[in-house]
Amino acid sequence: MHAEHQDVGVSQVAAAIAEPARTKILCSLMDGHARTSTELAAIAEVSASTASAHLAKLKDLALVRLHVQGRHRYYSLADKRVAQALEALMVIGQSATPTYKPHTPDRLQFARTCYDHMAGTLAVLLHDRLLEAGWLVETDEQAYRLSDIGEAAFKGLGIEVEDLNARRRKFACPCLDWSMRRPHLGGSLGAAFLQTALKRKWVAQDLDSRALALTALGRKEMTARFGLTVPEIDASGPLHRSGATSVTASAR
Repeated sequence: MHAEHQDVGVSQVAAAIAEPARTKILCSLMDGHARTSTELAAIAEVSASTASAHLAKLKDLALVRLHVQGRHRYYSLADKRVAQALEALMVIGQSATPTYKPHTPDRLQFARTCYDHMAGTLAVLLHDRLLEAGWLVETDEQAYRLSDIGEAAFKGLGIEVEDLNARRRKFACPCLDWSMRRPHLGGSLGAAFLQTALKRKWVAQDLDSRALALTALGRKEMTARFGLTVPEIDASGPLHRSGATSVTASAR
C-alpha cells in the first residue's frame, strides 16, 4: 500500500511540473526569492486567474510555500529539495549527445544561483579546483569533507566551518549542474561560500534573474586564493554594471 501511495505521489508531482506555465513558475523561484502571483503570471505568460490556479495546485503538492505579509502574498519554493529536483530534471531534459554543447544563455551558463549556492561554469571550475588542491575530500559519492588546509582556507574567508558541520543539512555535497552536466558545490558550505562571495563583492547578483556577474575584485581573488583560471571577460554583456562584468564562457 505504501508503494502504491508513493507511485500516486510521484505521478501527481510529475504531472504538476510537466505543465509549461507551472514549470516556468517553479524555475523562476529557483533563485531563492519570493514573488507575488502577479509577477509569476507575467513570467509564465498567463492571466492572473490562471496563475492563481497553478499556484494553488503547486501549493497543494507542497512544491511552493505561501508567505503572507500584511496585504501581500508571496510564493517561494517549498524547500531546497524542490530546487534540487528541478536542477536534476533540467539535466535529464536536455537531450544527450556524444559531444555536448550547452545552449544556456552565456550570462546564466557562466554563473548563477542554484537555490542558495553558486552554479554554472565558474562554480564547476571552483568545485574541480577545490578537489584538485585537496581542500575538498570525497567521503562517499554524495558527500565531501574539508581537509585541514581546506578548513583553514574557508575559515580565512570568515566562514564558521564548525557551525556548518553542526547543522542538520549536508555539510558539503556535489550538486549536478544542468548547464555543464558536471557537479558544483552544494550543501551548507556551498551556500556559505555564495553569501561570502556576495558580501565581499566578488560576484554581483542580477536583479531580475538568477545570473551572477563576476567583479574585477572577484576575478583577482579567485586567482589569488584558489589558483583558479577564469574565462576571459566580455564587458559588453547584458550584466555589465558599475564594478561588475558579465562573462562569455565556453564550456570546459
